[in-house]
Amino acid sequence: MLERLEAIATTASDVVGVTFGDLGLGENIVRELAALGAPSPFPIQAATIPDVLAGRDVLGRGKTGSGKTIAFGAPLVEKLMENNGAKDRKMARKPRALILAPTRELALQIDRTVQPIARSVGLFTTQIYGGVPQYRQVSALQRGVDIIIGTAGRIEDLIDQGRLDLSEVVVTVLDEADYMCDLGFLEPVQRILRQTKAGGQKLLFSATLDKGVASLVKEFLTNPAVHEVAGEDQASSTIDHRVLVIEHRDKGRIIEELVNREGKTLIFSRTRAYAEQLADQLEDAGVKATSLHGDLNQARRTRNLQMLTSGRVNVLVATDVAARGIHVDDIDLVIQADAPDEYKTYLHRAGRTGRAGKTGTVVTLIPKQRKRRMDELLDRAEIDASYTSATPGDAAVRELANI
Repeated sequence: MLERLEAIATTASDVVGVTFGDLGLGENIVRELAALGAPSPFPIQAATIPDVLAGRDVLGRGKTGSGKTIAFGAPLVEKLMENNGAKDRKMARKPRALILAPTRELALQIDRTVQPIARSVGLFTTQIYGGVPQYRQVSALQRGVDIIIGTAGRIEDLIDQGRLDLSEVVVTVLDEADYMCDLGFLEPVQRILRQTKAGGQKLLFSATLDKGVASLVKEFLTNPAVHEVAGEDQASSTIDHRVLVIEHRDKGRIIEELVNREGKTLIFSRTRAYAEQLADQLEDAGVKATSLHGDLNQARRTRNLQMLTSGRVNVLVATDVAARGIHVDDIDLVIQADAPDEYKTYLHRAGRTGRAGKTGTVVTLIPKQRKRRMDELLDRAEIDASYTSATPGDAAVRELANI
């Protein structure tokens, strides 16, 4: 299915001198984008915004950090302005746009970008996700909102309770659509999309577009415009991929040495217990660190992520609950304390660094016996990584600690 959809590739050189105004966005939105630190469009934005504004369904592929949130968020707001915008705002009005994300963290990150763009033209957003009491979300719906940003589980709950009506939703976005499918949300997403207005516009954005997305494309997208950003794969020059072959007993000490630096570091562990253990170990070693995993309630997850964003800690140790949900532009080192089992997990972990055109380094720690599996994983991800045998205190570790 997806193989028959030919993508239009856009490079950075194609958008030199192009402004958001040139793409068709209004002055208020352009000013707000500049205030958000986006004075000119990235390639994925320049490629897709005109098609979104033209009303076409869009299938967009670009690496994490390539600017997909603005690519769908800014033209979505502009489209709602075309449909009377804020002029007919009424209490308890039904939402007219829906953005679905696979995790609470990603929903929150999306809202931080889309909300100020919407407010600049008098529109309102609300977040709907599980793990927190629903009364605030229900109260927001009763007041009336224009754009809903949330996760499938809580959105379906509120629909089933009769508290959420999607029948007036004319634009729906699926962000990280493949990950939603991987997490088992395909059927809930299908049910939700069928609740939206017939003939409404559908936008699917993701870092990878594989067979998990095919059924969604086939059922819900009509003659989509397909875009990808050329030259922005994970093997690009913005990310340096390293593999350190180590003895298991040395792992803790090597990690301590790697993070003894000025920049922000994100460490991935396989289990929640190891994430906590490693964060405690680093704290004991004098490194400001905290953890992020599924055993924490939403308030603590939000707080711990904010500690990294604000610089109160330099290191965040996370399980893969964070792989799609952390959008911090100045993480320059990602350490995989536990190597992932499949290539898509590697790509999305790696996508936490090298964002917005900046450089970053990904270091994966493996024992000797895992080298063959690591070779196969990197080959599937189309990544060229350098291998080095490492012990605590050696030159390879010192070099990476000084990036």
